[in-house]
Amino acid sequence: MKHLFKSERLGFRNYHLEDLEAMHHVSGDQDVMEHFPAVSTKEQTLEFIQRMIKHYEKYQFCYFAVDRLDTMEMIGFIGLCTQDYLESIGKFVDVGWRLNKTSWGNGFATEGAKACLKFAFDELKLETVYAVATASNTKSFKVMKKIGMVPVLEFEHPKLKDYPRLVNCILYRINKK
Repeated sequence: MKHLFKSERLGFRNYHLEDLEAMHHVSGDQDVMEHFPAVSTKEQTLEFIQRMIKHYEKYQFCYFAVDRLDTMEMIGFIGLCTQDYLESIGKFVDVGWRLNKTSWGNGFATEGAKACLKFAFDELKLETVYAVATASNTKSFKVMKKIGMVPVLEFEHPKLKDYPRLVNCILYRINKK
């Protein structure tokens, strides 16, 4: 498996269609998707993978498929993606993660997000990266703080208006040092 870059325990790469089962195992899990409107169907997961492949072709980054280097198991995604749903800041790059439950509690999200920020600032020459989570997603806020991000805006997510329990979100930011 060819990785674009690595951290101590993780390898980051673009997707292959063969990742469908592993990624659906993540996005189809109710616990993993607690802070999203619903679990993903296999078809929605395939659409996500295809969207990430195209995003990578256009920008040279995406929410990367992430493999554990010790087992080469694909455990979910950690990466960067362009977003444009916040009029107040315009188009921005988001760092995000979604990992299978068996990977939780091992520091993979923090380790992977740090590696993605290094990639964003050193390789992509970005000046600022953002992250967004629902107001109830305290686990993601802990990761955001550990990687040096600070909260900058509370807002109602325009794509989550139909989901009262999810609509309130917090935007975090980190600038290149």
